[in-house]
Amino acid sequence: MVVQGDELSDEQVNRIFRALADATRRDIVRRTLVEEASISDLAQRYDMSFTAVQKHIVVLEAADLVARIPRGRERIIRGNPETIRKAQQLLGHFEQIWRGRIDRLDALLAGDN
Repeated sequence: MVVQGDELSDEQVNRIFRALADATRRDIVRRTLVEEASISDLAQRYDMSFTAVQKHIVVLEAADLVARIPRGRERIIRGNPETIRKAQQLLGHFEQIWRGRIDRLDALLAGDN
C-alpha cells in the first residue's frame, strides 16, 4: 500500500511496523524523539549488551525511524518524527475504512439502507 502524497511503499510500511513490534525499539524511538542520545547512553538504559542495542538501532535506521549522526567520536541517535507521521497517516487511513464499514453496518441494522 502506498500512502498518497507520502509515498510509503509496502516494503517501507513492513519495515516500520516490524521495527515497532519490539518494545525495546519502541522505547528507543520514544526516547530519541524527546532527546537525542548517544548509543552508549541508550545502552546503559537497557538490560542488554551494547551490541544488542546497536542491532536494535540498525533495525530502526532501516525503517527510517531514527538517524545516526556522527558527533566527534560518538554516534548520536535522533528520532525521525516524519516517519512516525507517515505511519500515523497510514493508520488514520485504516481507521477511516473501518469507521465507514461500521457506519454501513449500523445503517443496515437500523434498516436505513
